[in-house]
Amino acid sequence: MRAVQAPVPGGSEALQILEIERPEPAAGEVLIRVAAAGLNRADILQTAGFYPPPPGESDTLGLEVSGHIEAIGEGVEGWHPGDRVMALLSGGGYADFVVAPAGQVVAVPERVDLVPAAGFMETFATVWSNVFMTAGLKAGQRLLVHGGSSGIGTTAIALAKQVGAEVFVTVGSERKAQACRDLGADVVIDYRDEDFSAVLKSHGGADVILDIIGAKYLAQNIAALATGGHMVVIGMQGGVKAELNLAALLAKRGSITATSLRARPVAEKAEIVGSLVEHVLPQLATGELAPIIDSTFAFDDVAAAHDYLKASAHIGKVVLLVDPDLR
Repeated sequence: MRAVQAPVPGGSEALQILEIERPEPAAGEVLIRVAAAGLNRADILQTAGFYPPPPGESDTLGLEVSGHIEAIGEGVEGWHPGDRVMALLSGGGYADFVVAPAGQVVAVPERVDLVPAAGFMETFATVWSNVFMTAGLKAGQRLLVHGGSSGIGTTAIALAKQVGAEVFVTVGSERKAQACRDLGADVVIDYRDEDFSAVLKSHGGADVILDIIGAKYLAQNIAALATGGHMVVIGMQGGVKAELNLAALLAKRGSITATSLRARPVAEKAEIVGSLVEHVLPQLATGELAPIIDSTFAFDDVAAAHDYLKASAHIGKVVLLVDPDLR
């Protein structure tokens, strides 16, 4: 089968489409024939050699897919060959076939096409687990999201508005700002010429901050917190080391959590996926929620897809079409 790997770390030029053996599902797993795979910044980091897969996981890139179940491992119940599914992965998604733990597989609602379904699991599981399960965002609270037009950002806007929260986002262009407004963001902050911490303080501070930047924004994020606020760090695009002013954090009675979805144990991921199915999937089925798909790329154009994602021109998700005929 075809699979995309980066045997020698580098930029998009390091990506190679290789022929490797098709995996077989172990006990508790299913084998999925892949229709499409969602792209994530973690894939770019892995290609560059900075984010290797967890021990024992595939070297093939890709953290989320949609497709049809091809085969079922021992002990798996409730799934059948041919079922339309989407799956959260620790790797292996940029391929014709991938295995996934059954607890990380979700049925694609009948009205949802497999292309947008490929961009659902990673971003929705990340936002749901961090903003709601960890930070406990509620109606009437204020959420600050950095990178509002990204896959994570557009998902956070949608989910937060569903629960009745007030959403603040940072962006780097008017085009992205307008896209976030159109999606329902209440306050859009252009980080090029505005101090987001000052904006949040003028509104009473953020009850929850979802941060993909890391070190560069640490001091400003703490300044932007409301009393009792909770910051969740899920990315390090702005560096990994910064000085923490404990007095400022204590004054806010604030808290900081740093999380990673990919490395969590299978049982924890299954718990997150189960909560997602209970609280979010019904709105996907009715069309109240949907992944925002910016663009799609053919499988052979995976290097161009990575370049496009890395350039940050997209709004929402970028999807790789592995088998465009699979519906």
